This record gives sequence, C-alpha cells and structure tokens, in this order.
Amino acid sequence: MAVNKYLLVSLPLHGSERQTWENLQSGVSRAAFDTPTYKFPIPQLRTGTLDSLLVLSDDLTKANQIVETVTHKVRRQIDDLERASNADSSGVLSVDGVPVDHYVTRFAWDDAKYPTMAPMREIVDTIQENVAKLEDDLKVRVSEYSNVKTSLTTMLRKQGGSMAVRDLSTVVKPDDIINTEHLVTLLVVVSKYSQKDWLGSYEKLSTFVVPRSSHKLTEDNEYALYTVTLFRKVADSFKTTARERGFLVRDFELDPEGQASKQEEMAKLQKDQDELRQSLQQWCYQVYGEVFSAWMHLCAIRLYTESILRYGLPPKFLAAVLAPSTKTEKKVRAVCEKLCSETNSSFWHSEDDASMMGLAGGDPDVYPYVSLTVNLAG
Repeated sequence: MAVNKYLLVSLPLHGSERQTWENLQSGVSRAAFDTPTYKFPIPQLRTGTLDSLLVLSDDLTKANQIVETVTHKVRRQIDDLERASNADSSGVLSVDGVPVDHYVTRFAWDDAKYPTMAPMREIVDTIQENVAKLEDDLKVRVSEYSNVKTSLTTMLRKQGGSMAVRDLSTVVKPDDIINTEHLVTLLVVVSKYSQKDWLGSYEKLSTFVVPRSSHKLTEDNEYALYTVTLFRKVADSFKTTARERGFLVRDFELDPEGQASKQEEMAKLQKDQDELRQSLQQWCYQVYGEVFSAWMHLCAIRLYTESILRYGLPPKFLAAVLAPSTKTEKKVRAVCEKLCSETNSSFWHSEDDASMMGLAGGDPDVYPYVSLTVNLAG
C-alpha cells in the first residue's frame, strides 16, 4: 500500500546508537506492528555557533515551506498533464532512479551536490537558489503550454459553439451563397422557437428581398442557421430591422482558402499542444526528482539543527523514518516519547496542558523529541 506521509524523528541516545535503534524498533513493533521503521542517516555537518543555529532554525522553517510547495506544485502539474492526455500514469515518480518511497526510506546524503564541508547556511542557500530556478523554468514552460492549449480551445469552441458564435466556415458551402454585383446572401441566426416567425416575416423585413430565398442550413440545441438573398443595396437596412425583431445576421465571407488555412492552423496547434504536453510531462518527472531530493536534504539539515538545539553538543541522536498509518500514529509517537529522558519528557509531556501550549507558541506538533512530517501528496 502506498504511503503518503512519513515522520522524520530524532531521539536522544540512551546508551549506544544501536541500543536506541533496537529500543525504537521493538517499541514500535509492539505498539504498531504494521509501521515500517528505517534509519535516516545524517552526516556530520558544520555546526557553527549557537546564535547562527538559532537564526538558521527560523530560516529553515521558511525555506522548507517554499521547497515543499514547489515539490507539490510539480507533482500536481504531472497529475494535470496525465489527466489531459486521457491516459493512465505514464511514469513512476522517482528520485535518482528509485521510487520516491524507496528514496525516503533509504535516504543517503549526496555529498557531490551538497558537500558536508560547506557551512549549513551555504547548503541551504544553494538548495533555495536551485529550486527557485526550477520553479521559474516551470512557470515559463507551463505558460507556453497553456497559451497553445488556450488557442486550440478557442478554435474548438468556435467550431462547436452555438450558431451565434461558432465558426460558420465548416457549415456554409459555396452553393449556399450568392454574391454578385447586385445580389447578396446573408446568414441569419434564428432561435429554434422563432423559426415560424422568421419564415413568415423575412420577406417583409426590407424591400427587394428575393421571395422564398430563405433556406435552413443547419441547427443546434438553441438556434437554426438560415440564408436569405436580397439586393445588396438594402442589406444594411435589412440587418437593422432583423436585429430589432430578434434575428442575428452573422457577418460571413466565403473564403475556401481561409477555411483550409484554419484547418491547417488547428492541426498545427493540436500537434504543438501534444508535443508541449509530452515535453513538459517528461521535464516535470525529471524535475520532481531534483526538487524532492533537495527537499529531503533540507529536512535532514532541519533535523540535524533542531536536534543540536534540543539535545546539545556534540551531536548524539538517532534519526529515523517512520511510516505510521493515521490510526497508529498516536501509538508510534507514544513510543518515541518513552525513549526520551525522563527530565526532557517531563518538560514536553503535557501536549494538552494550556500553559504548556502557550510556551510552545500554540504549536500542536511540539514533542519531547524532534519531529518533522513529510507529506508526499501535499
């Protein structure tokens, strides 16, 4: 079963790291046996001063929100593109060639991208800059695709809209039109409920209307399209009188070459849309992996920073990935809490205590251990 939510936690060491890990595994196994538990290895990072860590902690919260938002934005774009193609998922979301869930549960720091010898502030800035560039590129690509899609939609709407707005070039044939020095054929849109009125009155809407010249070409759910032939010199007065009676005279000029050109343009737009959608979809799959990897490295830095601020130096903590269900999350958190020292636990224990919530800034996600939540679905 796919997991959409992971908990990243760090626990203070009780004895060795191995002993703490075994205690966590056995505790989770007893309380929620169906909850997978994995180590989340974080390398030794350049810590800096306590003041710099405090400032970095605040900035990491904002940076995480930005990078997480971009990650979900790319994923939603992939979902939209798949729906637009009317096809099942054509690819699997992956990071560095492995499925997302495997990447999270088998996370390994990428020292080539983010050298551990660099200050954490520098790594965070690099992540934000790279993600910002990818987001800008996403906006440009989506805009290009959307513009073509909008143009095609507009043309299709004209082809399939009501007679009052649709393109008539696919409906009217050369034989339907008379266009001489003295005679002209007009196209009139008539409400389906007013057709009897039209047929009984069109010859009287102006002088010099050719008797029995009106013929119905087609109709839709709302309107019917009629022709009427009259002398060119009275065309303007006929249009005015027809409009007063509720009949719409459509401007139309028969242009076989123009009609062919529109068909070619529509075919080109359809081809461009399909190519851009496929290109954007492939790009999003690739970029999702890059952005998600950046997000997880940012989470690792947050976990490392908060653990030092919580447990002190030198860094002695166990970082783990937990995947509890909604029903078992509370039990898993209780196990993590028990693994914290009694002194630490007594300070953070009462989540429901009003005064405690005041100290915690009203944040319900404050625990006696460091905890981050990774929601894959946004």
